[in-house]
Amino acid sequence: MSTVINATEVTVRYNDRPILDAATLAIDEGQRIGLVGRNGCGKTTFLRILAGLQAPDSGDVSRRRGLVVSYLAQDFMLDPALDVRGNVRAGAQHVLELIAEFESLPSDSKRHEELEHRIQTLEGWTLDQRIDTALSHLNCPPGDRDVTTLSGGEKRRVALARAIVSRPDFLMLDEPTNHLDPESIEWVAEFLENFGGTFLVVTHDRYFLDRVVTRMVELCDGKFWWHDGNYTDYLLDKAERQAADAVIEHKRRMFLQKELAWVRTGPRAQRTKQKNRFERYYETAAQDGPVAEADMELVIPPPPQLGNRTVEVVHLGMELGGRRLFSGFSFTFENGRRVGICGRNGLGKTTLLKIIIGQLAPTEGTVKTGQLTRFNYVDQGRLQLNEERTVLAEASDGTEYVLWGEAKISVRAYLKRFLFADDRITTPVGKLSGGERSRLVLARILKSGGNFLILDEPTNDLDLSTLRVLEEALIAFPGVVCVVSHDRYFLNRVCTDILAFEGDGQIHHSVGDYDYYVEKKQRAAAEAARRSAAFLDLNQTAGRPVEIRQTARAAKPRKLSFKEARELDGMEAQIQAVDEEIARLEGLFASPDFHRTHATQTPQLVAELAAAKAELAQLYNRWEELEAIKSTAGAGS
Repeated sequence: MSTVINATEVTVRYNDRPILDAATLAIDEGQRIGLVGRNGCGKTTFLRILAGLQAPDSGDVSRRRGLVVSYLAQDFMLDPALDVRGNVRAGAQHVLELIAEFESLPSDSKRHEELEHRIQTLEGWTLDQRIDTALSHLNCPPGDRDVTTLSGGEKRRVALARAIVSRPDFLMLDEPTNHLDPESIEWVAEFLENFGGTFLVVTHDRYFLDRVVTRMVELCDGKFWWHDGNYTDYLLDKAERQAADAVIEHKRRMFLQKELAWVRTGPRAQRTKQKNRFERYYETAAQDGPVAEADMELVIPPPPQLGNRTVEVVHLGMELGGRRLFSGFSFTFENGRRVGICGRNGLGKTTLLKIIIGQLAPTEGTVKTGQLTRFNYVDQGRLQLNEERTVLAEASDGTEYVLWGEAKISVRAYLKRFLFADDRITTPVGKLSGGERSRLVLARILKSGGNFLILDEPTNDLDLSTLRVLEEALIAFPGVVCVVSHDRYFLNRVCTDILAFEGDGQIHHSVGDYDYYVEKKQRAAAEAARRSAAFLDLNQTAGRPVEIRQTARAAKPRKLSFKEARELDGMEAQIQAVDEEIARLEGLFASPDFHRTHATQTPQLVAELAAAKAELAQLYNRWEELEAIKSTAGAGS
């Protein structure tokens, strides 16, 4: 297996702070890599170095000769002189140049055959069809749209289409799923699964990582750490590594305590043995223990008490621009519910939120809000930050304290809960990383309190560790949470209910997490398909001669026994219970304090997770077997 790109002893410093500290990473042909690490740790910097857009302070980056690299950056730029389609075509410039050279040469040229083979390998002859496919599946604006009129999300989808149509040897994607709806994310995942080259992706979408990558690289303290497998494998591997580190550190501390007690007794043993023992003590004391990763604490201030009524919507409907978004929607947001809202972009999710808080009036129906209900709305636009002001000035807005339930805490102490160290608190906003800016925005908004928390796409731009802490905070929040997100992992961990916009003008309610909603939807679709097939089969059989119908009745399959029918009835509850146990165990591994609270239980928890997954697979197999018997019997009756 050949190496496509190799970074050796790469060092980058910002304000004397090492981002990459003599970091080395070799990427081999065909590897499918997920890169993770805290925001501000240097992931984007490293991608820019690999793309040749930034030079390291020291170190070397070597690339395979003729390597074609395509890079979707977070701070991408589109050419304002080109329309949407022109910008996407520009991503395949190297292919267009090959085609232009091919067409300029005589057919008997020696170079002609070489170019033709290269163009075929890059699927250059189908470039226009592939552009159409990408524009369609990524829900991009029309190809003739002026890119200067596009929203931020639309521009990002165009930039993603531009990156993937080029069929590069090495593809780098920095947060490719931001601003994409579930169908577009699914298409990008399928594209990467079938991608023939090498790719490296940075994303906070944990289901996406689980699906498309086969190796994980963690950037921590300026160094790279390899982990075989996907994101879940990485979590298990990291938990085991931390548990081993904890055992070693415990032994080191026990040795130091024992030796310190010996030193204090003033032993009169032989001088040579004394000297050796002292040296061993000081050598062990000088060793660094494992570096504990700092995480945000609970970030949401305790809310004021809710009344018996929070928010109730009755027969709600909305029409915008002559298009009906939804109608006939009734729902009660009860205290303690954490409601996830999902669906394709443009179906009315944000509109529903604005109706709930009173920013928009519905076309039909009513919204009844309790007297004690206090909204706190974190919208997609967030708050604009002043680049010149410090973090402290932006968070305080002239106040020295933040209300924390019945008490007050200083703004500095509040910011430390969002992982802002003392030196970062006095840093100008313009020098913050993307993740630090997002944490600052959350700190500004959440400090205003509220007992009905509404978050519209909160997961964009947050790193994985911050996401896990935010999830824990929302789960522990003693009020109502309503969140719009395309992040399946986030919805599964946080939500007790799902409100799904499926494009049919209705809002569908499902109790449980997102996976359970998808499972029920798939089951309903399978049942509808079975009924349709049975109806067609019945019509076909009714038109046959009598003897054929009698033969069909004679071959009638068996029905479920009473015991099997009872087993099938209880199967859904069993599957959900095991699903919840798997989610609980995976939540333990993903929790920020796993190392502190469960280090010694890691092998046992790993075994329990494997057993639960095996049991779930068996339950699904049995469920499919019983459903097949039931379906066949129903079709034959």
